[in-house]
Amino acid sequence: MSSIIAEKAADKKAAAKQAKADKEKEKETAAEKKAEKKAEKKQKESKAAKGAGLETAATGADTAESAADKATKRRPRKKDPQKILFAVSEVAPFVSTGGMGQVVSSLPATLKGIAKDVDIRVIAPYYQSVRLQFGSCTNMRFLGHMQVPLAWRSIYCGVFQVERDGVVYYFLDNEDYFDRENCYGYFDDGERFAFFSKAILTVLGMIDFVPDIIHAHDWQTALVPIYLKTVLAAQYPGIRTVFTIHNIEYQGQYSLDILWDVFGLRWEDYGIVEYKSCINLVKGAIVCCDRLTTVSPSYADEIKIDGGYNLEPILQMNAGKLSGIVNGIDTDFYNPETDPSLIRRFSIDDLEGKAENKRELQMLFGLPAAPRKPLLCIVSRLVAHKGLDLLLTIMEELLSDDIQFLLLGTGDMEYELFFTEMAICYPEKVAINIAYNPAIGNKIYAGADMMLMPSRSEPCGLSQMIACRYATIPLVRATGGLKDTIRDCRSGKGNGFLFEEYDASVFLRTIRNAIHMYTYYENDWRNLMREAMRSDFRWDLSAKAYLDLYAGLRQEVSGVSV
Repeated sequence: MSSIIAEKAADKKAAAKQAKADKEKEKETAAEKKAEKKAEKKQKESKAAKGAGLETAATGADTAESAADKATKRRPRKKDPQKILFAVSEVAPFVSTGGMGQVVSSLPATLKGIAKDVDIRVIAPYYQSVRLQFGSCTNMRFLGHMQVPLAWRSIYCGVFQVERDGVVYYFLDNEDYFDRENCYGYFDDGERFAFFSKAILTVLGMIDFVPDIIHAHDWQTALVPIYLKTVLAAQYPGIRTVFTIHNIEYQGQYSLDILWDVFGLRWEDYGIVEYKSCINLVKGAIVCCDRLTTVSPSYADEIKIDGGYNLEPILQMNAGKLSGIVNGIDTDFYNPETDPSLIRRFSIDDLEGKAENKRELQMLFGLPAAPRKPLLCIVSRLVAHKGLDLLLTIMEELLSDDIQFLLLGTGDMEYELFFTEMAICYPEKVAINIAYNPAIGNKIYAGADMMLMPSRSEPCGLSQMIACRYATIPLVRATGGLKDTIRDCRSGKGNGFLFEEYDASVFLRTIRNAIHMYTYYENDWRNLMREAMRSDFRWDLSAKAYLDLYAGLRQEVSGVSV
């Protein structure tokens, strides 16, 4: 019995031990499962975190890319340079017969200097004088030739290129038209410049320069805007034109009989160029150009009223596109401090050299040396609108005063003969040089005391501005550009003498007022000389006005702000 009890107790003890072992094993299994779950959870969280990180990085990249795209869209596109071609019949230093050649020499260089996004080039005829003086230059290149269609004929045109002071110049060659002693004054001038205008528009492909704007000057290139609105309208629809009138007296007038034969215009173009029963090229250019300018604000007003040489009605109808921009001068070239032609240079702070240049000028022209005798001068074309009839009227009376008089210029025979006779009759007082000679001109500007400009009309005038640079006091009639550039010293702080009425006695009285100040008020005269030299006639302001004009045309074409 006891053995059975003992055996049961042992079995019970073994079962309890086994149950305890099983329970511990279950705990271990549960712990392992819990650890596995925890590890699995941690792994999932890690994967989720990594996934979230990648997504965040991708989103950041997308955002950065989007910002870059937006920045690119916001960044302004670089503008293409505006291409402008000056079409002219003369340009210094290659060829120049007057003010236009000097203007077109200085303006493009100034424009390039102040506007880096403008490509400006010049095209002109290859005259005999250009060939003789510049044809052998090392940088004068022959680009080739082509035929220019004009009416019923096909005409040879050679193309030369030269670069000077950063400006590219093209010269169009045809010996029949341009291998002559002078630029103008021939019976076939109309045909010569019709060929030149048509050739300008024909060679654009050869020179690989199709301009946004062609800036044409005076009647010799008036056909450029006319052709672009008529026979070549479909070929160059994007080219805009600016036409500048340097002197409206010269209009390019011809018989209607040669509308097609010489100019190559169709009968349906008749109304564009016809005016008062003849062809008037300037009238056609006024009608056809996109912008019309002249060379001073006052002249722009005058030609619309009574100074337009019969074109006043046309100018009034086109007044909306007309503006006046006063010319400037090359103040580096016309500089008494650096001018190599002067025997002694001088400045606003040192005027002593002026007297030495006066003495040399008197000797050069064969006049007696007289340091305190008023030396009056004229440097001009000898034509009617320069007001020379006023001087002819008063010359004998003026020479009764104790003065000297110099003249440099060429022009109408009646004026050349008159001043030649005065020089013969008054050799101690009058000396003349019937010539166009810029080198002597600078000596006159530097040595004379007063510059006479009694113009009946004056689009702008350069002589009065050059005279101021050299402390030679201008005596001018208040008209056109003379009115815009000279202030009367008798009515405040001025740089010269002005008179309003176109009258010989008024002109004489103005001269004698100036002589009186020069003779009896030496300090006042020296102050006037300094005030004249302070006048700012640089091209910069005028060039900016032209740039605004060009930009306005570009804005019209593109329809966007520039």
